[in-house]
Amino acid sequence: MHRIAAVVVPPVLSFDVSIPLMVFNSVPHYDVRICTARPGPVPTVGGPDVVVTNGLDAVEWADTVIAVGSGGEQAPQEVLDALRKAAARGARIASLCTGAFVLAQAGLLDGRRATTHWGLAGDLAARFPSVNVRPDVLFVEDGGIFTSAGAAAAIDLCLHLIRLDYGAAAANAAARLAVVAPVRPGGQAQFIETPLPPERGTSLAPTRAWALERLDRPLTLADLAGHARTSVRTLTRRFHAETGLSPLQWLLHRRVDRARELLETTALPMDQVAEKSGLGSADSLRKHLAGRVGLTPTAYRASFNRAPSDASR
Repeated sequence: MHRIAAVVVPPVLSFDVSIPLMVFNSVPHYDVRICTARPGPVPTVGGPDVVVTNGLDAVEWADTVIAVGSGGEQAPQEVLDALRKAAARGARIASLCTGAFVLAQAGLLDGRRATTHWGLAGDLAARFPSVNVRPDVLFVEDGGIFTSAGAAAAIDLCLHLIRLDYGAAAANAAARLAVVAPVRPGGQAQFIETPLPPERGTSLAPTRAWALERLDRPLTLADLAGHARTSVRTLTRRFHAETGLSPLQWLLHRRVDRARELLETTALPMDQVAEKSGLGSADSLRKHLAGRVGLTPTAYRASFNRAPSDASR
C-alpha cells in the first residue's frame, strides 16, 4: 500500500479536502489519511466545518504528503516543520491549489518551478520571489515536488500521481470512477482566456469522442473539421478554446495514452501497439513515449505490464 497523508491547512475548501479521498481511494493500492495540526473541526470557506481526526503524526507515516488549503495565509509552524522533515527523508511532496503557499513557506519551492490557482499566482510570485511561478499550467513537477492549480487541476495532479505509481490503466480507471476526463497533460493551459462557445450544438465534444474511437486511423484536420461541420480554421480556434491544445496536439496526447494502456494491458508486439494507437511505427512509438515519460516502450512495459502472457490472443 502506498501511504498518503493530506495535510489540511485552514481556511480550506471542503471540496479540496475530498479530492485526495475521492481520487486515490478509487484505486486499491492507496491508504489515505487526512490530517491537520489541531485535530477536530477545521473551518472551510463558505461551508460547514470539516472534522479531521488525524494529527501530524500521519505525515511521518506517509510515502506521499500533500498540502491542502491555507488560502495563502500563514501555516502553523508545526505543519512547516513536518513538511520539511518529510521532504528530508525522501517522501514525495505535493500541493493542491493554495497548498503551494504552504510549501513555499516551508522553503520547499525555493529555486523550483511551481503553480497555484491563476488568480493567486501573482501573489505567490510576489511573496516568494525565489519560486519560479508558472501561472499557465495545470500542474508542474520540479525535483520530486508537485504543485497544482485549482480544483479541477488538483484532480488532474492526483490522477497523474496514480499514473506514475501504477500506470495509465489504473489512472484511467480512477478517472472513470470519478466521472472526469482522462489525465490532462500538466503543461496544458490552466485557464481559458477566451469564452467557451455557447452550448448550442457547437461544442466539439462529439468530435473528440468520434476521434477517440478512430485513433488507429489517419486523422487530418480536414477529417475533424468535416465531422464538426466547420472550417479547419474555426475548428482549430474552437479546439484550443475548449481544450487548451491544438487538434493535432490533442490527438498526439490521446494516442500516447492509448499506447500506454496497450503496453500495460496486452502483450502485443511494439509495431502493433504503434499501429493500434495511431502512432504509425515502432520508432514513432519509441520517440513519443520517451518524450512523454522518459522510458522506452520496452522499459515502460517491464515496469507496468500486468497482462497475462497470452494477452495478445
